[in-house]
Amino acid sequence: MANHKKIKFGAIIHGIGGTTDGWRHPSVQADASVSLPFYKERAQLAEKGKFSFVFIADGLSITEKSLPHFLNRFEPITLLTALAGATEKIGLVGTLSTSYSEPFNVARQFLSLDHLSLGRAGWNVVTSPSAGAAQNFNGDELPAHQTRYKKAAEHLEVVKGLWDSWEDGAFIRNKETGQFFDSKKLHALNHKGEFFSVKGPLNLERSDQGYPVIFQAGSSETGRNFAAESADAVFTGHDTLEEARGFYKDIKDKAVHNGRKADDVLIFPGISPIIADSVEEAQKIYEDFIRLVPIDHAITYLGRFFDHFDFSAYPLDSPFPDIGDVGKEAFQSTTDKIKKMAKENNLTLRQVAQQVAVPKSTFIGTPTIVADKLQSWFESEGADGFIIHTDIPNQLEHFVERVVPILQDRGIYEKEYTGNTLREHLGLLVPDNRNSKTNTSYIEL
Repeated sequence: MANHKKIKFGAIIHGIGGTTDGWRHPSVQADASVSLPFYKERAQLAEKGKFSFVFIADGLSITEKSLPHFLNRFEPITLLTALAGATEKIGLVGTLSTSYSEPFNVARQFLSLDHLSLGRAGWNVVTSPSAGAAQNFNGDELPAHQTRYKKAAEHLEVVKGLWDSWEDGAFIRNKETGQFFDSKKLHALNHKGEFFSVKGPLNLERSDQGYPVIFQAGSSETGRNFAAESADAVFTGHDTLEEARGFYKDIKDKAVHNGRKADDVLIFPGISPIIADSVEEAQKIYEDFIRLVPIDHAITYLGRFFDHFDFSAYPLDSPFPDIGDVGKEAFQSTTDKIKKMAKENNLTLRQVAQQVAVPKSTFIGTPTIVADKLQSWFESEGADGFIIHTDIPNQLEHFVERVVPILQDRGIYEKEYTGNTLREHLGLLVPDNRNSKTNTSYIEL
């Protein structure tokens, strides 16, 4: 790997956390999921650590069995807009579903965030793998996996087309002549497809970074193909370096096959580091935290990935049950990974539920041990960067204050921001405007 490349970090800010009972920890702010001061403090801490971005996840349905954080939380675009005013450099990435949104609205929302933040916005493109979401948007059933991705591809293409409505320099704003804009640099989209019909143009020009960075998180074969074709960065998750390297190579190869460069798409495995003065202390931190989660809560949480399948009817200490293709149309790559993990390690239902409810990090130990593993994954082409998810209190602080300086001293992590936009942080080029080379589709107003 070329030595000029630097490792990149993003931070998930997840309120009270992504576990069923972590909010009960004495050090967790119980209302963090709806506390703007909390989110501001987390974003500013990540910015202190020179992270490339913060990330806000989202979902579109809840039940009484949903994770506590899911029950009461902010909508991402609104929250990220507030964080734009509380930070200066760090990127602002949010999830928004292509399954239940209109491209014109999405184009306006994210490009507005991009302008308000001076070029720091990113969109995590998802397809909403939840039947409950369908029922909240005039639907009865979850669309098939392939259909959701087909719709997502068209949705994203429409949004990008709308972002290119105005060529650079279109707004002249000449008070003497009265010319506000150059009509030859305004372009209608006139899209008519299988899922969307959008005339355009968008009523907002491109931003300092062209337009928002596109993130994607699907790891199924369909999701990988979609990411390789259209994404700038991919969120993923792996337990071993071998798995990470395989995924990394697959996405990069697919990107090249699609006429892109390997570095046009960046790979970000999600990790939950546990940092302490010794391996034994870090292990104890994990064990103390997992004790907060009752087994029945862990079982319920496991069922979430299998479209809320009820595992409670199965014996806890018997081998993980064979449930066929349950959940295949929801979190496909995740459910496949869970079943594979259970089979290869001869795990019981109890063991699977506990590991899914509070995954044990492979990045656990002293700051040097964690830094060594990060460097190994990065230099072995298992990752371009990492997205840091810290349910356990004080771990983001430990990462920023104890791990980041080690990586900076080794010369593989920036000591200061080298640019202002999210694309600059990630080393990504400003996308070309599809209309800038030809003026065949301009419209007169």
